[in-house]
Order: sequence, then C-alpha cells, then structure tokens
Amino acid sequence: MTRLDVIGFGALNVDKLFKVNHIAHAEQESFIQSSRVTCGGSAANTIVGLARLGCKVGFIGKTALDREGELLLEDFLTEGVDTLGVVRVKDGESGSVMGFVDQKGQRALYINSGVNDTITLQEIREEYVSQAKFLHLTSFVGEQSFQTQKKLLEKLEKCIKISFDPGALYAQRGYKQLAPLIEKVYVILPNIHELEQITEQKDPEKGAALLQSKGVEVVAVKLGDKGCYVTNGDEHHYIEAVKVPVVDTTGAGDAFNAGFLYGLLHKKSLLECGKLGNFVASCCIKKMGARAGLPYKRELELL
Repeated sequence: MTRLDVIGFGALNVDKLFKVNHIAHAEQESFIQSSRVTCGGSAANTIVGLARLGCKVGFIGKTALDREGELLLEDFLTEGVDTLGVVRVKDGESGSVMGFVDQKGQRALYINSGVNDTITLQEIREEYVSQAKFLHLTSFVGEQSFQTQKKLLEKLEKCIKISFDPGALYAQRGYKQLAPLIEKVYVILPNIHELEQITEQKDPEKGAALLQSKGVEVVAVKLGDKGCYVTNGDEHHYIEAVKVPVVDTTGAGDAFNAGFLYGLLHKKSLLECGKLGNFVASCCIKKMGARAGLPYKRELELL
C-alpha cells in the first residue's frame, strides 16, 4: 500500500451556495443574485487543496447512496484523492450545507450533517490510516463521530503526525472537551475566534503558548484579512495576508491549512509555511465556493 502524505478525517458536504444582496436577520428579507452547487467539508477542502499541490492524499468519511454522495466521490476522484477510507451506507442522507454569501464575501452557513455524524471506529481501517504521514482532523456536528476521532487517536502510532482545525463547532466545546484531541496534536490551525474560545485568551501569542504547554508543537492562528500568527515555541511570526479582491471567504481557512501543511511536508521554514498558507487562502477567496480558486503546484512555482 503506497504511503500517503495526508489523510483527512471530517465531514463530507455538498455546499449549496447563494450570493445575496445581504445576509438577512430575523424578520428581514434579502434576495438571491446567483447560486451554485459545489462539494465541500472542511477537511475535504484541505485535502483537495493538497492534491492540487501534488501531494498524495486520502480521506476518512461517510456518505449515503444518494446523488450527493455520488457527487462527493466523483469530485474526489477527479481531484486525485484516494477514497478507500470513505464508507457508503444505504440508510440516511449525505451531508449538505446551505450557505449565504454577501457582497463583501462574508457568509452564513446552515449544516444538515446527515450520515457524517454516524461514523464508528469499526468503520475505519487502521491499516489505511497508519500509512499516512499526517492525519488531518476537522469538526463534526454530532457526538458519535467526535468520540470516534478521540478513540482513533488513542490507537494510532506516534509516527503519524496529527493536524487539527477545530472550526467553530469544536471550538465551542472549549478546551476541556477537546483536550483528548489537542494533547495528541502536532499542529493546530484555529482562527483567532476559535483560539479565544478554546484558551480564553484574546491575544494569539498567549493562546498559542497555552496550547504549546499542553504538548502542541506548532500553532498557526488565522487572523482573517490580517494574515496569520505562527509559532513553534522558538520562532514567532506575524505574516501579512496577500491582498486580493474578495469574492467569497468560504473555505479560506481550509485553503490556508492546505498551504501550511504543504510547507510542513516539504520541510519549509515556519515563516515559509505561513506564507504558503496565506497564498493558498488568497487564491481561494478570489472565486465563489471553497474549491474553485484552489491553486495548482505550477502556481506555487511562480512564487
């Protein structure tokens, strides 16, 4: 079995995105200017980003035997993602997200998790996971798949490095619930709001230091249009974002993860990893959807 660079483990969703004049609140109305259907899921977006950069990647996830499930698998195969770890089941429905994107590229998402939240440890092939250099974890809505992630990390060999993007859903759980994951993580990639929820620290340096005191080696904090803060304990860098016209911020954090992990895989310096993350994120936000703007390796070679 060929060793993979990264295997993702997270939700698989079909994203139904609507460009609107503004995101409506309670008792307000808005109108749709355009729409599109794309494949998504945080870990899945990162894995596709890595595939386009020439990495060997796979995925652990779950879909139903429906049209959405077919779309998700077809897209992976088109992008060169190994799908041996994706379970397909007869009952239930595949995950989907309804997203509304305003004129400034800001978004509101509504998740229908479907079978994403029913992954059990028995459905995961340990020999498949053990071939990876990195296992990249992202969040689920429900409890069962979260517990499966924790159980899997207890069984994995230490030679597999764990990367973790908690996302808003897991960050809301706070450090106490996430500790079984965080304490086994090599690199964590939260945005500034998630870092604050997990560590109760508004300052990225203090929040990162707290996570490193729990055993995390590398912390990359996404700061939106301000770029990122990255540290490994010895080095500390604030790196400015790449300024581009913003069409849609959906998947920007996932794109950053792809660039950053690409850097780690290729033994780049911490500073270069942060710059790569910012570059891939800047490509993503120039187009509608989480994957349309993800760059290919040839574009990195022009940097």
